[in-house]
Amino acid sequence: MRLATIRTNEGTSAAVLDSGKLLPLTFADVGSWLQAGSPVWSGHVAGAPVRPEDADFAPVVPHPGKIICVGLNYRDHILEMGRDLPEFPTLFAKFSDSLIGAHDDIVLPPGSTSIDWESELAVIIGTTVSRADQAAARNAIAGFAVANDVSARDFQRRTPEWLQGKTFDRTTPLGPYLVTVDEAGAEPDLDIGCSVDGNTKQHSRTSELVFGPVALVQYISAITTLRPGDVILTGTPGGVGDGRNPKEFLQPGSLLETSINTLGATANRCVLQ
Repeated sequence: MRLATIRTNEGTSAAVLDSGKLLPLTFADVGSWLQAGSPVWSGHVAGAPVRPEDADFAPVVPHPGKIICVGLNYRDHILEMGRDLPEFPTLFAKFSDSLIGAHDDIVLPPGSTSIDWESELAVIIGTTVSRADQAAARNAIAGFAVANDVSARDFQRRTPEWLQGKTFDRTTPLGPYLVTVDEAGAEPDLDIGCSVDGNTKQHSRTSELVFGPVALVQYISAITTLRPGDVILTGTPGGVGDGRNPKEFLQPGSLLETSINTLGATANRCVLQ
């Protein structure tokens, strides 16, 4: 099943993709649907169908209670950055103001000259989970979405903590769809990558994650309770601009496209504001 949050004249609405059309639901967004227990959608249709090509996609979960991010979690990216494989996941956070929809503009962080791309598999939580064992962690995953952890590397390196380079407003595409775990599997092996202005920059498979979705839910839930609609960004593969020689970064006008097969794609223009 594929669900989206779309913008309407009345605000936003959760919508389910059925027979090639998005059917608006009675829930304000996908997060609200998850918090209501993920009820069967057929009893909650509330509006005229929308063609996906006409939809104005909001972040698939616009207001997650938590956005937990994982750094250095693909083998090839760890090696290109000159690091050793980690014993434990490297965690940091984002805030919901950083999220944008699948086709919204990325607002380039003011004052940064090294704004990088990071294609990522996003895990979306479907049930409350704390101190999960492996089975509970697997069952807590609602599904997956496409994301890009656009990062201001210069701000990121101002201190040993990364947050200030990772959570600028309106920088993180999330969507267009939540693809539920019954369709994608709990440990998906999918093509992931991104391009800038049509030139491929990253390409890998999600099976290259050092810590996969189930392991991450298990580890993170031992630290903090995860609730429906919470988001985990699982890390990025090799090919980031900061790891290139010479380094490459996003510029005003750059078109950043991020894709994961089965899940969909985002396409976001970089702008100054």
